[in-house]
Amino acid sequence: MELKGTRKRRFSTGAYHMMLLPAVILVLIYSYGPIVGIVIAFQDFIPSNGWFNSEWIGFDNFKYVFGMPDTMQVIGNTLFISLLKMIVGIIFPLGLAILLNEVKNVVFKRTVQTVVYMPYFISWIILSGILIDILSPSGGIINNFLGLFGFEPIYFLGDGAWFRFVIVASHIWKELGFDTIVYLAAILSIDKSLYEAASLDGAGHIKQMWHITLPGMKPIIVLLSVLSLGNILNAGFDQVFNLYSPQVYSSADILDTYVFRIGMEQMQYGVATAVGLFKSFVSFIFICTSYLLAYKLANYRIF
Repeated sequence: MELKGTRKRRFSTGAYHMMLLPAVILVLIYSYGPIVGIVIAFQDFIPSNGWFNSEWIGFDNFKYVFGMPDTMQVIGNTLFISLLKMIVGIIFPLGLAILLNEVKNVVFKRTVQTVVYMPYFISWIILSGILIDILSPSGGIINNFLGLFGFEPIYFLGDGAWFRFVIVASHIWKELGFDTIVYLAAILSIDKSLYEAASLDGAGHIKQMWHITLPGMKPIIVLLSVLSLGNILNAGFDQVFNLYSPQVYSSADILDTYVFRIGMEQMQYGVATAVGLFKSFVSFIFICTSYLLAYKLANYRIF
């Protein structure tokens, strides 16, 4: 009887495994299959020769990359933009979630949530077109508004000093709604009796927020902050690529766009693969570190 029951369980779970099979095959093909191409980083790769007939040059591509004058600047741009996104990506959604939690008008609250959540579903190609029109120095809404007060037009997307902050601000515009919902869910999980007890003790909204809401949200704040370390070298290829131009390469070029230009435009495939491999290696270290910190600080584990 026991053997029969075991066979029955295997048959029932086998159906679920068969349902997973197409997804597993796609992951193997598109996620793990391209890993074989890492060998290009150690070759003077020529597409017509293929992997097997291209000359092996060891770590020469890596030496060439780190000998280029732009490499450290690109790494610095990537870190600066990523860190800014991480910091404001915590502060703004957290603040908006706390403010929305204090709103008693349900209709107004849902309307605000919907409005701030909408950009999350729009691709960066469309959003970039909108931003280019809004920030245009000749006919953009913002520059037209500044002109009413006598200010000169600002070339937001062509001035390196402004471009980074445009990138960060537009990132918040797009991601604000989703992150706010995460923090609102964390607030809803806090025991309501704590607010009632605090109210009876005379604590106002600010004291309740400081002593109940924020401490109650601490685990999710720590968790999201720590896990974001894994994306420290992902400054947003889609966003930057659709907004930047040669005028702002010195302050806007990040590792992903750098790899794209070297590989696809200059056709230095080995060098581009070396940069990508370096980024993947560093990201792997940060991801491992972030999950370790998440376990230590927030008791979060994958398995």
